[in-house]
Amino acid sequence: MRISLLQQDIAWENKQENFRRLEEMIFSDKNTPDIYILPEMFNTGFSVNPRPISEPAISITYEWMKRTAAGKGSAICGSYIVSEGTHFYNRFVFISPEGETFTYNKRHLFSMGGEEKAFTPGKSRIIFTYRGLRILPLICYDLRFPVWSRNRNEYDLLIFSANWPAARKEVWITLLKARAIENQCFTAGANRIGTDETGANYFGGSMIINARGEAVSIGDENSPCIVSADLSMDELTAFRAKFPVLKDRDNFSFDF
Repeated sequence: MRISLLQQDIAWENKQENFRRLEEMIFSDKNTPDIYILPEMFNTGFSVNPRPISEPAISITYEWMKRTAAGKGSAICGSYIVSEGTHFYNRFVFISPEGETFTYNKRHLFSMGGEEKAFTPGKSRIIFTYRGLRILPLICYDLRFPVWSRNRNEYDLLIFSANWPAARKEVWITLLKARAIENQCFTAGANRIGTDETGANYFGGSMIINARGEAVSIGDENSPCIVSADLSMDELTAFRAKFPVLKDRDNFSFDF
């Protein structure tokens, strides 16, 4: 499987401009990966004022993702703000070229940025299979909570869509590698660049890491780019068989 991370600046709360920028990257890409992975809140930037920019589950952003996936022949995924009744969710959405859809609501809301005051946290993980890989999608701050991403031999690819600031660059790199090593999985982190309206600066550093904790593809800092890698299930299966860490894992259940 080939995956590609789209590292781009995000126009503040301007969905149409962000769609335009992403379409330019996707449709000028000479490759057709199995999956394009976008950053957190790729259509607005990380806003904690959801009411004016949120949308129902099936609306403008969903339709853009569905149309783009079908047009390119690649699945597309990332998070954006979804409203359901009086609740707002930071929701990861994955759409295949055929329109198959999987969603996950961000569990760990960034309290230092006020996210927990405006959004409702998710209550469950989702693991789905796409083209032979079992995938667990998570969002940004979830990266800091290893229990939530613990692999109970359930998945092969761990995805993080993020708006991770430059001030915590080393944390981003360290934790992405740690999650890959401890869970014996491929790990992909898609991050943005630029400075948002709150003054937060983002460095990019999008990367794809193998189960040994080695970065096999890294995005340039502070530059828009596509970060790609081919993931081999045969290689992952062989490594897990040679060094079977997951068989010694602790068994547990989540309690809310």
